Amino acid sequence: MKLRGIQLCLFCVLALTACGKREEAREQLQQARMLYENKQFGAAKNTIDTLRIRYPRELEVLKEALVLMRQVERGESERNMAFCDSLMPVRMEEAEKLKKGFVFEKDSIYEKIGNYVWKQQVIERNVERSYIRCGVNEKGEIYLASVYFGKRPLNHTGLKLSLPNGSYAETVSIPYDGGMNYRFKDEGNVTEVVTYKGENGLSAMHFVYLAPDKARIKAEYTGGTAFSLPLGENDRKAIRATYDLAVVLKDIEFMRREKEKSIKKILYIDSKLAGNEETEDTPSAGQ
Repeated sequence: MKLRGIQLCLFCVLALTACGKREEAREQLQQARMLYENKQFGAAKNTIDTLRIRYPRELEVLKEALVLMRQVERGESERNMAFCDSLMPVRMEEAEKLKKGFVFEKDSIYEKIGNYVWKQQVIERNVERSYIRCGVNEKGEIYLASVYFGKRPLNHTGLKLSLPNGSYAETVSIPYDGGMNYRFKDEGNVTEVVTYKGENGLSAMHFVYLAPDKARIKAEYTGGTAFSLPLGENDRKAIRATYDLAVVLKDIEFMRREKEKSIKKILYIDSKLAGNEETEDTPSAGQ
């Protein structure tokens, strides 16, 4: 009899403890729901994650929490779409204004994505000249290129830009590969073009962008025979304009992708909510 009494007391204690935990879990779930209704999606997700960790055996509460988590993620996606829809037209209008100084180039046979090149830097206007070229594609991916024309080869692989005060920026070195670094001879003259895409030349472009308007910028071709030239005013203007356009185009591309991801996520969540299916996120009774 005494053993049964102890067992009964123990059972009552466990039952009360279980009820207490269930109540705590439901309170936390309610807190997460209020955060969701107030569109505090990040805080709501954190609260649900904490609930899952603290109360792994409260299966009914966890099932409700899973449904709420999907609703939170759907709310996040809707908010992201609304943000993109409101800002994208503004950035697209900015892009159209900036494009007026550029020529759009695209080989319809070989290229899926076209490039914007500053009008004064199109190849037809710059034959038989050493200069710094730049451009940006439709997705906002920027590039810088060091072009050399002369009687003797340099075999250069990089570019250094510097100011009289000693400050400078360098591109990444691009070894000869016949693509990003290519060379050819024609009628006794040598042409070399080294292209620094994206991060490979971004610091150098940023350096030019921030340089004082009247400062003299020297461009040194590195990795081969020594060669340098002053960065011309038109080329400096091209780099700054290209940088501005790249920032806007990159924003537009980012928002386009975010909206696309949000649409897909909403469709996925809706399918789950409609079926009210359990996923691997729902713990089993043995956990």
